[in-house]
Amino acid sequence: MDLSELNNAGLVLLGCGKMGSALLQGWLQNGLEAASVTVLEPNPSDWLRGTGVHLNTALPARPAMAVLAVKPQMMGDALPALQALGGGATVFVSIAAGTSLATIERVLGAGTPVVRAMPNTPAAVGRGITALIGNDFVPVAALDLARALMAAVGQTVMLTSEAQMDAVTAVSGSGPAYVFHLIETMTAAGVAQGLPEEMALQLAKATVAGAGALAEAAAESPAQLRVNVTSPNGTTAAALGVLMNPETGFPALLPRAIKAAAERSRELGQ
Repeated sequence: MDLSELNNAGLVLLGCGKMGSALLQGWLQNGLEAASVTVLEPNPSDWLRGTGVHLNTALPARPAMAVLAVKPQMMGDALPALQALGGGATVFVSIAAGTSLATIERVLGAGTPVVRAMPNTPAAVGRGITALIGNDFVPVAALDLARALMAAVGQTVMLTSEAQMDAVTAVSGSGPAYVFHLIETMTAAGVAQGLPEEMALQLAKATVAGAGALAEAAAESPAQLRVNVTSPNGTTAAALGVLMNPETGFPALLPRAIKAAAERSRELGQ
């Protein structure tokens, strides 16, 4: 769906920090006109000031969409600013982790159409992935438009149940941090084996980025790609003997880590 549909209907963005800025930049690059956007942001960046959007002005009367891009702990203070738009035709898209559809609808008014979206930080370079789910008041066309908004910064997937959002948060929402830590530890291990730190970091970053790109582009499964790299009794096999150990390797660690993140997401949603 073309974002230019919003050029006449209008869009409100509540919060324009790192994620909000990444989204706005993607929208402007994909056909949304700055004049159709109203941004509410108490600490606007120089970049935001130069975009040409309506910044901290009065809300439009009936914008098609309002995107909530504030941190979950700030939602209670920020959301009342948009209460006047609730309970009508404006569709609210929230990217706040742990804030349920019902919570947002309760603040904005019964019958408010709300979409929850969980993007991740690679959206800043157009390589994010976002999972979406809407409540019963969101028309199909509006859900498609919400998906188009998030597709401006990467891939999208549609959930069948809001309960799946905790798992999404644990896998892809928090997931970039796991990969960054992998790069950190690979770098430190390279230094321990005699590499200069700058070189070890370059090798680790390029390896992780390249392997991810190959995993996306290849027809083979990640398991097959792993086999392709692994010569019998070779160096990779020696390393995988450690990493794939069922008690101390990735098969034990990652499920525990992702479970901990999912459980914390459920707690935040209470």
